[in-house]
Formats: sequence, C-alpha cells, structure tokens
Amino acid sequence: MSQHYGWTVHYEDTVNNPYLSDFYDDMQRWSFNLQIYFLNSRFRQILDIRNGDKTIIQDRTIYEDAKIFAPNLHEMGLMSLRDFENYQSLFELMTTQISPPDLLIYIKGSIPTLVDHIQHRGRDYEGSISLDYLKRLNKKYNQWIDTYTAGPLLVINADEFDFIKNPEDLGEIISRIDSELYGLFKNDKTPV
Repeated sequence: MSQHYGWTVHYEDTVNNPYLSDFYDDMQRWSFNLQIYFLNSRFRQILDIRNGDKTIIQDRTIYEDAKIFAPNLHEMGLMSLRDFENYQSLFELMTTQISPPDLLIYIKGSIPTLVDHIQHRGRDYEGSISLDYLKRLNKKYNQWIDTYTAGPLLVINADEFDFIKNPEDLGEIISRIDSELYGLFKNDKTPV
C-alpha cells in the first residue's frame, strides 16, 4: 500500500525493542515493560504524524495494545491488576491528546492463516508463541473490531485475499481503500 499510494510507513519496532525477546522468554516478568514500551512508541509515532506533513501508514495502532494485548496479558495472569490499571490510566490520558486514524484497516484471519503468516515472517522470538495465546489474541481482535467506532474501518479477510502473492487481490483491496478514503460509499462497512 505504501508503494502504491506513496505513503510513508511506520512499522512496529521489533528490531530495536529492548523487551520483546525477553517478553517471549518470560511473559509474566516483562509484560508490563513491553506494553509500556509499545504505548510510548506508538504515542510518539502519533505525535510525529500529527506534527509532520506526510501521509503515514502504521502497521499497528495505539488502540491494539490497550484493547487486545494488555487485557489479554492481565486475563492470563501475566500482568498484575496494579500494572494493568496503571497502564490503562496512562493509555486513557494519552488518547485524550490524539485522534483516531483516518482509516483503520483490519486484516482478519483464521488461526491457520495467522500461523502461516507468523512462520513466513520467520522471527525467532515468535517461534515460542503458544497456540492458546494466539487464539486468545485473535478472539480479542475480533471482539474489538466488532465494537470499533472511533473512525472509518475496512476489514480485509486474509483467508480469502492473498494481497502479497496475488496482484489481483491487491488491486481489489486498493479499490476498496480508495472507496473508503475517496469514494461515494465511504460509510459502507461491508467487510472485504
């Protein structure tokens, strides 16, 4: 998408993240630290985007950590109530200072598709992700998307579209993005 539209990409920091590898080795010990790192990183990205003059596409939003990852870690007993409440309080304060994305694109997939994507990325630290953890995250993502009202939303079904390998699928997705951003059917929330 960034190449097609000429947008600048802000990726999640997985290379320089000082907590990510430790987190996957000991989730309970590092969950709060990791979530605070991501919250800080995404908040800084949003401030940079707001103060810049380029159109930006992010691969993750500030909302995902607060609505999916942190609650999941807390529910699994991997983040204490004290840390979770502290995290949520900071998130709520930060979000009073920002606006939601112009368009949120959610790539929805079944567990086999998600596992395939994780294996394709080949990140060493993701090799220790349990299937139960992945299922819990996927359920939380779907629950969050079903109630997302902060701004425009486009859902892309990754089980039906392979936009990386199939140019026709990418063309269809770009057409739907164009429709959401520029077309007459901006308010149509029909999933892709």
